[in-house]
Amino acid sequence: MLDGFRQKSRNVATIDEARTSPPPSVLAPVDLTDPAQVAAVMNIAARIGSILITNGTTSSDVKAQIHTVTSSYGLHYCHVDITVNTMTIHTSIGVERRQPVSVFRVVNDFSYNYHKLQEVDRLIRSIRSGATAPDVAERILDEIENEYIPWRNTRFLAGWAVMGAAVAILLGGGLVMAFLGAVTAALIMGIGKVLSRNDLPYFFHCGIGGFLATLPAVIFYHFSSSFGVTMVPSQVIATGIVVLLAGLTLVQSLLDGITGSPVTASARFFQTMLFTGGIVAGVATGISVYELFGVGLPPLETMLGTPTFGSAAVRVVGSAVAAAAFAVTSFAERPAVLVSAATALAGSTMYYVFLLPLGTGRILATFACATAVGLAGGLISRRFLINPVITAVAGVTPFLPGSGIYRGMYAILNEQMVVGLTNLAVAVGTCMALASGVVLGEWVARRIRRPQIFTPYSAFRRAGRVTFQQIRRAEQAARGRRRRRPAPEAAPK
Repeated sequence: MLDGFRQKSRNVATIDEARTSPPPSVLAPVDLTDPAQVAAVMNIAARIGSILITNGTTSSDVKAQIHTVTSSYGLHYCHVDITVNTMTIHTSIGVERRQPVSVFRVVNDFSYNYHKLQEVDRLIRSIRSGATAPDVAERILDEIENEYIPWRNTRFLAGWAVMGAAVAILLGGGLVMAFLGAVTAALIMGIGKVLSRNDLPYFFHCGIGGFLATLPAVIFYHFSSSFGVTMVPSQVIATGIVVLLAGLTLVQSLLDGITGSPVTASARFFQTMLFTGGIVAGVATGISVYELFGVGLPPLETMLGTPTFGSAAVRVVGSAVAAAAFAVTSFAERPAVLVSAATALAGSTMYYVFLLPLGTGRILATFACATAVGLAGGLISRRFLINPVITAVAGVTPFLPGSGIYRGMYAILNEQMVVGLTNLAVAVGTCMALASGVVLGEWVARRIRRPQIFTPYSAFRRAGRVTFQQIRRAEQAARGRRRRRPAPEAAPK
């Protein structure tokens, strides 16, 4: 329905237009004295906001998009509050007598679906341009929420398998390690898909996934000597951890904190730390259980080495493939998949080819890499009318510190407390560098491609701030008009 509008849109991101200028015109403005019509418009905005939150959009950007939708239908003044998974939109209607109207919505589903995100992005553009009436917007939202994705499960598992193979190569493995990484990722996500249908809390998904991450490593390591194949179990386990971390909101929680939503950021950060603890506990349990059966894992070096130039080129390709595969698992459209790969390619080239060989610290190199991801992804996504959230999240996925978390946990389990805490601290610092770099790069891209700021609706906003003094003055004016009104003449007898 929105394909024709898609071709006519200007190359400006929806969020840039929402933050810099109001809608150019109002299509069939609703009756602002009718609570039912006002609540219906606010409900449309809340449904759009819930899809944006589900797909990792920051709270500040969601608020701007909601204000764009309500303003497009004539409701220029409303308050929006987003706290973790709850959303409240409030306004007051009427002229002389103000009546409060509120809409409350709870967001329960936090699984990525970038196809819905892209469709909602087009819907917001259409609403803003005045091409979609409220009743049509409701029907489009129904279609977006109930849309069927062909080969959904096959695409989901195949994408995770490819991502596992790419991450294994990214961590320095060869073809055998890539195969084991694909098996590990498909096993973790396949069983997680089954568990999600039975409403098992996600913490146990992480614990079971961490346990399963050690299973292929132990089995193949035990039989590798019989086949004359060399394998590194730590790379397989780290691949499983990266796959599990990719489904969490660690970077998104830090993005919320940086962009001015500390309450939401704190809640999401705690939730992510809880789930990460479940992953670590699952991995530790798996290692301990297999040691009881006499199948132990070899010791590993607790600090990462610097890749050589030859391995750096392979890792750059692995980063691009991993980002594209994550976009596929999130049901992104083909242009978004290609842009995600290009974004990760730009960031990983800077990271592996230039910064690490020059001796740059890993956290500083990660920050520069994430900045390149945010800048390149922001510019390319705006050029092809793709939501920048897709390229930001997919572009930094290959750089999640799965190896650092495993090495830190392994060192702590082997009574190397200082080394273990050092690795864990570097892992947390890496996540913060990823979040801050993406925000900085996106900020630069937004300044480069933003439209001119234009805010002609300040009078509407001032009119919306009604106080008791204004109500009293309106009542006094109404009484004065009634006193000055001449009395009706008596009818002739």
